[in-house]
Amino acid sequence: MAYEEITALLGGWPGFELIGVRREDASIGRPIPRIVLTLQAVPGPPKTCSGCGQPVAAVHDVTSREVRDLPILDAETWLVLPRARVLCPRCGPTIEAVPWLDRYARMTTRFAEAIARLAQVLPIKHVAGWFGVSWDTAKQIDRRALERRLGPVDLSDVHIVAIDEFALHRGHRYATIAVDPTTKRVLWVGRGRGREDLRAFFALLGPEGCARLEAVVMDMSTAFTEEVRACCPHAKIVYDLFHVVAKYGREVVDRVRVDETNRLGRAVGRSRPRTAARRVIKGARWLLLRNRENVTRPADRVRLRELLRANRALLIVYVLKDDLKQLWRYRYPAAARRFWREWYRRARTSRIPALVAFATHLALRIEGVMSHCHYPLHTGLLEGINNRIKVLKRMAYGYRDEAYFFLKIRAAFPGIP
Repeated sequence: MAYEEITALLGGWPGFELIGVRREDASIGRPIPRIVLTLQAVPGPPKTCSGCGQPVAAVHDVTSREVRDLPILDAETWLVLPRARVLCPRCGPTIEAVPWLDRYARMTTRFAEAIARLAQVLPIKHVAGWFGVSWDTAKQIDRRALERRLGPVDLSDVHIVAIDEFALHRGHRYATIAVDPTTKRVLWVGRGRGREDLRAFFALLGPEGCARLEAVVMDMSTAFTEEVRACCPHAKIVYDLFHVVAKYGREVVDRVRVDETNRLGRAVGRSRPRTAARRVIKGARWLLLRNRENVTRPADRVRLRELLRANRALLIVYVLKDDLKQLWRYRYPAAARRFWREWYRRARTSRIPALVAFATHLALRIEGVMSHCHYPLHTGLLEGINNRIKVLKRMAYGYRDEAYFFLKIRAAFPGIP
């Protein structure tokens, strides 16, 4: 086959022509065979300076360089080509510009693009092993490709934002994520979960963006609430059902269950029925925290019914938990406030310390719950994103470079056009 036909099949190398082909078989030091293609420059227009992009006629020197290209069948492909340094009047001696080769790269742009494409679906370790490059090289290629593809985030049309936190590393190290719930696009990811950490997002949003923001959905984090009120005082704060009910489960249902277990354990003259009741309550944590409609097994239903029938405190907090979730179904603020006043009265008159404390705390933030009438939002999307983030971390066995990790998160959730 003529060299022109080989060049046409492989896609060619503009500015160079193929003058030689040889194959190097695998050896002990090199387990994969190599195909070496020798190129030479084609006479033509003046060379271009890679620094300023201007054509330059004067050549300072010419050196031979080996460059990786896409593999051919079972063999690595290497190009041996002359690289000239031109005498640019503006930049001085500078390497010539080659359209299919970056300035100081040792691989072609199409080879780097193949690495970047595979890195979208596989861990960097596997990509590096597949192409026979170092881990650092594959990571840098993927990072540069992500930066070019994503670019700076566009916040010009953001009116509603959902904010949540996720575990970054072990040891209570967290990061904060901001998402546009309408387009399901990750807008920003930053380290930490405090007020100062979230402030970086509002600085990126700018005064006009903060003025344009209508609502922010979040959990009942004090840091998030205070920062949103400071940066966007006119924006409505919407508290999510999932986080409020989860807080109720931790602070009320769990607390009452433990208190009742301890009370039965301290009973003087402990009898066998009291011991059995204590054992039933102690092992019923997940049964009490589960939604009533999710208790499907007949044995669990019978157990839950007997447990609530035998313990008044658990019955009250369990019923009020189901009633509290009804508050997020209202779309008229007046009706929601009437329901809330009745629920609050029942919680206060129950005389259960954990329930009274939770109701008092929620009363101070009830406007965030009432905002759900106008903005029926939730953080279910964020919970799904957090699960995908966990998958990304497991695939890569963790990330030490947080900026690179945040780019991978943005790339995983580009949003709906």
